[in-house]
Amino acid sequence: MARAQTIHVCDACHGESPKWQGQCPHCGAWNSLVVQPASVGKAAVARRAGIAPVGAAAALTEAMQAAGEHTQRTGVGMGELDRVLGGGLVAGSVTLIGGEPGIGKSTLLLQVAQGIAGAQPVLYATGEESTAQVALRARRLGGLFGHVQVVAQTDLDTILDLASQGRPALLIVDSIQTMALAAVPSAAGAVTQLRECTAALVRHAKSTGTAVLIVGHVTKDGAIAGPRMLEHLVDTVLYFERDAGSRFRRVRAAKNRFGAANELGFFLMQENGLREVKNPAAIFLSRAPQPVIGSIVMVTRDGTRPLLVEVQGLVDASRLGAPRRVAQGIDAGRLAMVLAVLNRHGGVSLQEHDVFANVVGGLDIDEPAWDLPVALALVSSLREIALPPDLVVFGELGLTGEVRPVTFGEERIREAAKLGYRRALVPEANLPRVPVEGIEVRGVARIEDALRKVLGPPGD
Repeated sequence: MARAQTIHVCDACHGESPKWQGQCPHCGAWNSLVVQPASVGKAAVARRAGIAPVGAAAALTEAMQAAGEHTQRTGVGMGELDRVLGGGLVAGSVTLIGGEPGIGKSTLLLQVAQGIAGAQPVLYATGEESTAQVALRARRLGGLFGHVQVVAQTDLDTILDLASQGRPALLIVDSIQTMALAAVPSAAGAVTQLRECTAALVRHAKSTGTAVLIVGHVTKDGAIAGPRMLEHLVDTVLYFERDAGSRFRRVRAAKNRFGAANELGFFLMQENGLREVKNPAAIFLSRAPQPVIGSIVMVTRDGTRPLLVEVQGLVDASRLGAPRRVAQGIDAGRLAMVLAVLNRHGGVSLQEHDVFANVVGGLDIDEPAWDLPVALALVSSLREIALPPDLVVFGELGLTGEVRPVTFGEERIREAAKLGYRRALVPEANLPRVPVEGIEVRGVARIEDALRKVLGPPGD
């Protein structure tokens, strides 16, 4: 009997090796090589995914015309999710959504099925629940599910057969870690199965025009369990997130071939399902109407829309040999840079103080526009001077002390004015060409100018 040929594939870079090694020869990752049949190497996976069929060629103009005919979007009945998706689900697209257990992934997708099923058929395949359990959740959500079919099955071949026969507009797979293909000699959830099952779903979506939603579990560090290749195969990757003890949920687009990445959608978990939060600023703004020490409002960018959030700073005398630097929602390394700029160019030394910076509501801000607000909040705490409650601030700090402009400055100012803020401190380069009604905008060029305009000279 001939011995089955095997190959070793790296989970990190997907490079292939004829034998196992402790370190991947392609990317240098340790203990990342996984044995699998030679037939399911990375080249075979790409062919099975239907991304680049061998020998297939077409005129680009014809492909552009065909793409225009098949990129219609279907709204899911939830405006926040539609916005994260870029306007709705695209026919033939594959979306992977990950989240920790119990966060509400199944509830969210059942509501998506409910929103689409009014006009088009939906197939909901679950490998984690029985049809009775899905029915109980549907009853709790209320509404109509007339065009939704449910199958409790872990055999992906059976699910794809049902989808081919029924031709649903949307196929939901909950979850990919429970699915298995009979032709793949490994257990459900194994690296090979995850890759091959995802490739089969991608191939089905592209060949039939069916939109596919895949649920994926996440690891302890928040990444989708399994090889990173899953994220490369699909069109859209969404992460369903929450803060401990909070009823609010966030859907974040980490990848989107049909829309903007890093888009955020906000929801509130209730007994009868998820409800949209149409004014996310209410989550992140908890300011009192009177002036507050160490607290200021900034305007950040939530994907394609401006979002007002409260930034807090606290400075306290250190009782340790090495003062603490704690950052929540912002990059700790960049906080250290802001402190250095304050010391060198702002005349504010915090070397003997513990420094704490926090973004209210648990939001992570990954843009430099928070530099100036954090600096002002920390100096406010140090000098015990309250900041005006009707003031918004944004701006990037350079190492030479300059206040640098940020993108979409005028749009941020208009959003602040719409929400009732009457004063704004922004980089000079972000001053609007035409005055924005209802808000006074002042520009600053350097950190020392910003400190003086908001907090006054030292000692005041």
